[in-house]
Amino acid sequence: MNFNSRPVSVLLVDDDEINNFISIKLIKKALINTEIMACLNGKSAIDQLVEIQRKEPGKLPDYILLDINMPIMNGWEFLDEYSRLNIDPQGKTKIYIISSSVFSNDINKARSYPLVKDFISKPLNVDKIVELFKVEDPA
Repeated sequence: MNFNSRPVSVLLVDDDEINNFISIKLIKKALINTEIMACLNGKSAIDQLVEIQRKEPGKLPDYILLDINMPIMNGWEFLDEYSRLNIDPQGKTKIYIISSSVFSNDINKARSYPLVKDFISKPLNVDKIVELFKVEDPA
């Protein structure tokens, strides 16, 4: 995947609006060609993904950056629901847990989900974002 050929789409799922604002700025700085959607909890993210899957499955995001601790539906519940609904049968979307949690049980739990590519500690910065999107092997 050549990052210049088409926009990289990112779904940010975090209940902290200030964090979302900063993350969006950082992602746009790290990756020029991005489309970013933000949801404030797992439930609204699932609703949005189900809608995309129903209308245009090819438009599922390339990446989901998922917080753990959120109201209504937390990150773990989001992952369970995402799997249960089989939203991305092709495995197009890469999911990363983005959390300020320093608890090893959260980190280990995140890594126990086959859907989760990695656990990234907040706060995000340009270097972490560049690293995150660079790991992608286009082959």
